[in-house]
Amino acid sequence: MNQVLDNKILSKSYGTFLESVKKDILQSQLRAASSITLELTQLYWRIGKNLSDKIHLENWGTKTLERLGKDISRAFPNLSGFSRRNLYLMKKFAESYPQGICATAVAQIPWGHNAILIQKVSSKKERMWYANKTIENGWSRNMLTNWIESDLYSRQGKAITNFKNTLPEPQSDLAEQLLKDPYNFSFITLEDKFREKELEQGLTDHIQKFLLELGHSFAFVGRQYPLEVGGKEFFIDLLFYHLALHCYVVIELKAHEFDPRDTGQMSFYLSAVDDLVRQPKDSPTIGMILCKTKNKVVVEYALRENNKPIGIASYETKILESLPENLKGSLPTTEEIEAELSLLPEATP
Repeated sequence: MNQVLDNKILSKSYGTFLESVKKDILQSQLRAASSITLELTQLYWRIGKNLSDKIHLENWGTKTLERLGKDISRAFPNLSGFSRRNLYLMKKFAESYPQGICATAVAQIPWGHNAILIQKVSSKKERMWYANKTIENGWSRNMLTNWIESDLYSRQGKAITNFKNTLPEPQSDLAEQLLKDPYNFSFITLEDKFREKELEQGLTDHIQKFLLELGHSFAFVGRQYPLEVGGKEFFIDLLFYHLALHCYVVIELKAHEFDPRDTGQMSFYLSAVDDLVRQPKDSPTIGMILCKTKNKVVVEYALRENNKPIGIASYETKILESLPENLKGSLPTTEEIEAELSLLPEATP
């Protein structure tokens, strides 16, 4: 009996010990990988700095870069990364940070990410911002490229909100930064005069891309989420939960220019979600009104005295090109096509 009890205690103790060892090994691996990244990035900066000096002081030409790459490859046959193009990027990398890269975000991200930043982003301040976001969110090279091409730097935190007046710090700052303006919904194509239901359908059909555009920590709860208030049923366009803010996020879609009455509807939804859905541990629910267009002054007036946390932003989609007027009459209508099909002989098995 004692032996069985001892084995149970040992098993529990061993399991805990094993988990702690595995955690320690994983953390060491992460530190080692981070150290390798730092060493490699600093090596590339030093090589780039020396190359830049030689090119400017001794007039080295582009053929020298090709020769240097081949000589390094012969000396270190198992070492990659010293092509003529990569050596040129090292030079450009060093010239972009003439004071060095120690204690900067660019020293902590892989070389491939830095190469993308050097080629696609001209401003040092903007490159540092993307480098910090890469560390914060664990972006791959493809994701970094996507965010640069969608100009996230200019859109992040640009929505008009009343968060500073309605949310405590630091939640207000974090909530303000999670909203963009405009939102890039180019992954859906709509007709010029689309309806809100069509926009909603397009976003939910591409929910993975929609979540990516919303940003880190958004979890989808439901579409046309039902709320029963005073014996009547109301439906929220889209309901999300934000894992970092620990709160529900109500999103209302508008296929028109922002109307001040939209904030009244949103305030109603936020009160209902806070009373009927929110748990005691959750922070106050946040509202996002996404409009086709907006007037900044009208938005600011609409939010000024509102005591519910609401952000308002616009969005962009792909618009389906309509046919030129001179071609519309030459194409058959749906009724004409159906009539022609009804005249075809039925297929025999």
